[in-house]
Amino acid sequence: MPTENFMDILFYNWQHTLQPFGVDQVAAEKAFNRLGAAYSTPGRYYHTLKHIDHILSIIQILQGYTNNLAAVQLAAWFHDVVYDTQAQDNEQRSADYAFELLSNLNIPESTTTTVTRLILNTKDHQAAVDDYDSQVLLDADLAILATNAVQYPEYAHAIRQEYSWVAEADYITGRRQVLEGFLQRSPIYFTPLMLEFAEPSARGNIQAEIQSLASGCGF
Repeated sequence: MPTENFMDILFYNWQHTLQPFGVDQVAAEKAFNRLGAAYSTPGRYYHTLKHIDHILSIIQILQGYTNNLAAVQLAAWFHDVVYDTQAQDNEQRSADYAFELLSNLNIPESTTTTVTRLILNTKDHQAAVDDYDSQVLLDADLAILATNAVQYPEYAHAIRQEYSWVAEADYITGRRQVLEGFLQRSPIYFTPLMLEFAEPSARGNIQAEIQSLASGCGF
């Protein structure tokens, strides 16, 4: 369970993101509570509010690359709001959820349209050369791949828990496909900062997980 202090910090960040739009305080709090409930549903081990907090902290570091920081931050909040490991349309449903909730908060349609587009780009983790906002969101979403020797195994274990309904052999096959897909990307990250400081770590972590899957011993 998230601690009270953690939730206070997240709520402050949520309010800060909404501040330029003049959102009513009560409506902002209701929306935050809805998001908190969505990210706390059973079966989530990695795609939780902790994941959102991590992404927001990376976006803060990469904000100099953005054109529309508020849209990137809002997209981060909503990009995994619908998360079902047995479904194929999580991103579309998350985008629809964002559009409805942000519209109810009277966020301008130009912003909500950008937010939904950014969320949809998280499906394949691809961004156009000049789509800097998507690049920042995607780099932040994949920043976990470059974490340290303690956090990365925790992440890998949490993903396995979310797919606990999948048989071990099938999971290993599917997970290896995903990981090898990341390795085939050239490069994994878009922004110069992540390219320089995160790319080598991410590739090392991914290769280590692939080896552990092959040996069947796990991290």
